[in-house]
Amino acid sequence: MLKCTINGKHVEVKEGTTVIQAFKMLGEEIAHYCWHPALSVAGVCRLCMVEIEGNPRLQIACNTAVTEGMVVTNKSEKVKDAVKWGLDFHLINHPLDCPICDQAGECGLQDQYMKFGKYDPEMAEKKVNKHKAVDLGERVVLDSERCILCSRCVRFTEEISKTNELGIFNRGDRSEIGTFEDKPMTDKYSVNTVDICPVGALTSKDFRFKQRVWFLKDRPSVCPGCSTGCNVDVYYNREGFWRVKPRYNPNVNDYWMCDEGRDTYKYQNKFDTVVVGHRGEKEVMKNVNRVINPMHITGGHAEMMDVQFLLQKISEKLGASKPADVALVVTGQSTNEELSAIVSFFASKFDKKNIYHWQNEPEKWNEFDGLLMRGDKNPNTKGLLKVLEQNGVQAQLWKPSLTAGKLTIVVAPENHSAYKDFSAMVKWAGSGQSTIWLGPGLHEDMGMQGEWWVIPGKTTFEKKGSFENFNGHVQSFEPVTTVIDAAVSADEFVTLLKGANFLEIHKIYRNPVERVENQFIFERGEM
Repeated sequence: MLKCTINGKHVEVKEGTTVIQAFKMLGEEIAHYCWHPALSVAGVCRLCMVEIEGNPRLQIACNTAVTEGMVVTNKSEKVKDAVKWGLDFHLINHPLDCPICDQAGECGLQDQYMKFGKYDPEMAEKKVNKHKAVDLGERVVLDSERCILCSRCVRFTEEISKTNELGIFNRGDRSEIGTFEDKPMTDKYSVNTVDICPVGALTSKDFRFKQRVWFLKDRPSVCPGCSTGCNVDVYYNREGFWRVKPRYNPNVNDYWMCDEGRDTYKYQNKFDTVVVGHRGEKEVMKNVNRVINPMHITGGHAEMMDVQFLLQKISEKLGASKPADVALVVTGQSTNEELSAIVSFFASKFDKKNIYHWQNEPEKWNEFDGLLMRGDKNPNTKGLLKVLEQNGVQAQLWKPSLTAGKLTIVVAPENHSAYKDFSAMVKWAGSGQSTIWLGPGLHEDMGMQGEWWVIPGKTTFEKKGSFENFNGHVQSFEPVTTVIDAAVSADEFVTLLKGANFLEIHKIYRNPVERVENQFIFERGEM
């Protein structure tokens, strides 16, 4: 270990550690653009200037290794002046369009100026105009005028995704980021370049102009898109979920995530329903003398009581059924806690032979792109298999040719698109006398035959639980927020079937997170 002093603070670091890494270890702020901990050192922004005792010239911290006894500071007037000039040069051609820039509120350029700049600009020359709103591919847009040529995005495509779509073209102040001719950004990790862009040059088509970031809250969670289980931050407000971004975890996904995983927020409880009876009949739920609009978005205590009422009827129906007449269908999209509750409940009351594992394209499960994306589009297949084993269950693999039970309980997946045979499952489940469907979202074939009892299910970002990823790493997560008040998870479903009160379940388990509202305030404070 090497001993050094950073801004008067003593620290010990491993041999080979750079000065900027030592700053980060101590939590000391230092100006920088081009350096990123997961990319190679470029040394092009020249902002991470530091003064090293005994060295007459300022050095860049990103490419200077710590030596024994080194004394470093970025607090001297010499360093501050150099950083201000560096920022001034970066802003020579940068457009003054912060009010309409999608990066406003989380822009590295704004942050760096407020921390290390605050100078009076001295450049009177006309700014160089460059290309704006350049379509780089399916998901990313470029505004060349905002680009400060830090090269992070270029290095990402060279070193991480290894797709090499981006390059720096032209020379001098005419230099621009761009794609090579006839080679748009089509790789599955392209939006990571937006994440690491320190300014508003690269923006995501999906999020672009949808929300201002200061109207959003974010909470940590785990991506339910595949068996990798990337750690993510979920951004939301009262209007719903708006985006998912990667959260650093060196043991799982490092700083990255795939573009498909970013879309997982789109199927997080857009709507849910409570339905009993034949969908095609005029009087829905006539057999229990209650009427609920099949397309009604549930929420609030009234709907909770509706679900409580339905669950009481379902409990009675299950109690009157013969053990051999009831079937259970589960998938690897449920949490360990849900699976443990529903499987143990079923195994104690009904025939274990009637538990089915609904797989989605298992022939692709061993596929891996070498970075993060896996063919198994379930976050908890390993957890499911372990729960089945713990309960002494050798589940049958579900296929449409099997005969449905008289009463079938389906703990449905939230990502319908991952299951190409989703319609086949709905028709199969409905071919029996009764179907209890627990899950978010509807399907057009629900209720077309047989008796249907549909209970709104929570999605991943509303749950407390854990997933076990492809290599056996168990990751726990808390609810991000509550979208549908009347929705229940599978473990809550079991607790309610046993006679618990919905309001108590809501109070104990739901842990709703306060949401922020996107609104303008038209009041001015006193001068």
